[in-house]
Amino acid sequence: MFSFTDQTGRVVRLTAVPKRIISLVPSQTELLANLGLDEEVVGITKFCIHPGEWFRNKSRVGGTKQLNTGIIHSLHPDLIIANKEENVKEQINELQEQYPVWVSDVNNPGDAYEMIEQIGLLAGKSEQANHIIKQISAEFSQLQTFLSGRQASNFRFKTAYLIWQKPFMTAGGGTFVHSMLERAGFDNIFKERARYPEVTVDELKKAGCELLLLSSEPFPFRQKHVDELQPLLPNTKILLVDGELFSWYGSRMQKAPAYFRELHKQLA
Repeated sequence: MFSFTDQTGRVVRLTAVPKRIISLVPSQTELLANLGLDEEVVGITKFCIHPGEWFRNKSRVGGTKQLNTGIIHSLHPDLIIANKEENVKEQINELQEQYPVWVSDVNNPGDAYEMIEQIGLLAGKSEQANHIIKQISAEFSQLQTFLSGRQASNFRFKTAYLIWQKPFMTAGGGTFVHSMLERAGFDNIFKERARYPEVTVDELKKAGCELLLLSSEPFPFRQKHVDELQPLLPNTKILLVDGELFSWYGSRMQKAPAYFRELHKQLA
């Protein structure tokens, strides 16, 4: 019997290294793929789009918020990997009555490193997990060197990051997106507000928003939204950004620092 404590403080017990894993979180599904668990992962959600081969061929167990428990039962998992924020508590509690369910709670890169390390331990892939952590850490170190060279030119834009429309919702403090904005060298003007507050155009103006980032997910902002907002915010630079690179906290973090550097070059 192996015992692990997940990131919510709950003890998860396994009788052996899992051979039938279901992932309920897109970013963690991609991590499992990068750990080399192609045969072990038997189920994913309809939002687990990376890797593409898994999205096309793995059994889908519903969405992150609307799980199909019938399909989950039919797959006979010996481990389910979930997330406190992305999945529904009541559904996870129900699954925990029948299966080992390991739940992540990721609000910053440090939490992400811990999550990657723990999933590596759970799945018998510690060496691969530690390699991914080292790669991510090295990329962020290079990013910090790049940003340090720009500090003298006052590069930290007063920034807001929208995740939703009608109503507009932004990333506040205590979120993984906020942590990534800070790491990327942007000053989140709504960091004093909790989680994902609603905001208005007037609030963006009053806060002196210099840079407005429109994410590709969960709401898929497009150029037409930039065109609609720009006349209302004439003094604000508005950009479409890849939401996966700001909000996915698995192995995709390896790609985020290079993307952030390119954003700064574009703004320069």
